[in-house]
Amino acid sequence: MPLERPNFLFFIPDQLRADALGAFGNEHVRTPHLDELAARGTRFENAYVQHPVCSPSRASFLTGWYPHTSGHRTLTNLLKPWEPNLLRILKDSGYHVAWPGMRGDTFAPGATELSVDEYGFGVTPTTLGSPSGLTTWPGGERWARLYYRGRLPDDADRVDADEATIRTAERWLREPPSEPWVLFVPLIAPHCPFEVEEPWFSMYDRDALPVPVPPADDPAREPAFMRAVRERFGIAGTTAAMWREVIATYYGMISRMDAQLGRVTRALRDSGAADDTVTLFFADHGEYLGDFGLIEKWPSALHPCVTRDPLVLAGGGLPAGQWVDAMVELVDIVPTVLELAGVQAPHRHFGRSLLPVLRDPASAHREYAFSEGGFAEDEEPQLESAGFPYDLKAALQHEQPRLVGRAVAVRDREWTFVWRLYEPPELYRRSSDPHERVNLAGQPAHAEVERRMERALLSWLMETADVTPAAEDPRYASVDLPVPAGRPGPDGTVERASQQLARAFANWRRAQEERVEEP
Repeated sequence: MPLERPNFLFFIPDQLRADALGAFGNEHVRTPHLDELAARGTRFENAYVQHPVCSPSRASFLTGWYPHTSGHRTLTNLLKPWEPNLLRILKDSGYHVAWPGMRGDTFAPGATELSVDEYGFGVTPTTLGSPSGLTTWPGGERWARLYYRGRLPDDADRVDADEATIRTAERWLREPPSEPWVLFVPLIAPHCPFEVEEPWFSMYDRDALPVPVPPADDPAREPAFMRAVRERFGIAGTTAAMWREVIATYYGMISRMDAQLGRVTRALRDSGAADDTVTLFFADHGEYLGDFGLIEKWPSALHPCVTRDPLVLAGGGLPAGQWVDAMVELVDIVPTVLELAGVQAPHRHFGRSLLPVLRDPASAHREYAFSEGGFAEDEEPQLESAGFPYDLKAALQHEQPRLVGRAVAVRDREWTFVWRLYEPPELYRRSSDPHERVNLAGQPAHAEVERRMERALLSWLMETADVTPAAEDPRYASVDLPVPAGRPGPDGTVERASQQLARAFANWRRAQEERVEEP
């Protein structure tokens, strides 16, 4: 049975593909600590993010809202102090919330202070990020457009942001608070640039790794951004050996991240709080990693390599050694955590608690999972601007904003339907085409499936278009302004609108009380 008011450890890598982990079937990557976490918990095979880009995805899984619900669809519209979020709800309900590290892509000014008790680096990093100029990029532009830097030099004194975050978390766990707590650990890795030090850089035999998923057989049936990115980045001719080099380095970054997960879970055990703590492992989105001849991500990318998520829940009395193949969304994290904490959500959200499927993995949860991204063409001024090596990506979006046109994917266990604002729809049979390469939209044999998915998409948009705040505003609120063309009263002052409203309301009440009802 789940504990009452357990602690919560959130461990959230960035840009991590679900299929790049041993617990999710990858036969090449070594992730023993995540494998162990999954073995003593539950892994979710069909969990999907609600947006393919960092900030909108984080806003979504912390609010239980879809990105379109409150306009959290850009890198710069972050969670505001007046908007609900999971960390603040837990803090307001008596949890002590600690955030080691400094991820600035989640909260707008003022929201962090309201949501978190402790924040920042307890161990100072010696480096923040990598040099971004072409002249400092190993291998030059050919590798830079793959976001690949390769082997980092051996430097025992080097402490990057993730390592500083992990050391801060380890130090914090030496003396956790006595009240229920939340430790929120968001990392940067394995987000590009693809670089890692030894022993992780040489951990994987390049020749033993599989090549990425090839582009679609019919390029005319794929979203237009895919060809545009390959051509603008100049990566269409990337060789299999180059892709394997990128993949091996990405896998090395994952194994490093896994070792850091092991350190945090070991610190949790040493603290004596492991039995009282629910650990949640998931990412904000995935990574193309050469699939379809692409790298990194795209604001309207909806392929499973970018949207499928490696969600694992373990500890705190939750069931162990099981997996769930129901359709799951990251918005489901909000109600799941709040139910475990015994806290009522103060706002309307769209998540569904995962506790029923944790108790019975065969039970129903969702029929569909939705992911969305992109922009309307007239939102072009709000699209991202970036320097090297993201300069070509940003420029392409501004030059051709329809390449990042709004798009939504709806998935059930067998099918994926994608509706794009400026391009034809897509339909993929996931049971026989798991990578979503063959677009079946428009084929008469699948017309009924397409109609069903369209109806599901329309219903979802209507149901989730906005939320009505729970707080009610008073009608006819007192207004402290002069009455238009007001005349001075007996005391020489001009009557205020609030006074006029109060007098009118009093007269109305008096008339109601004196009124004689007709027989």
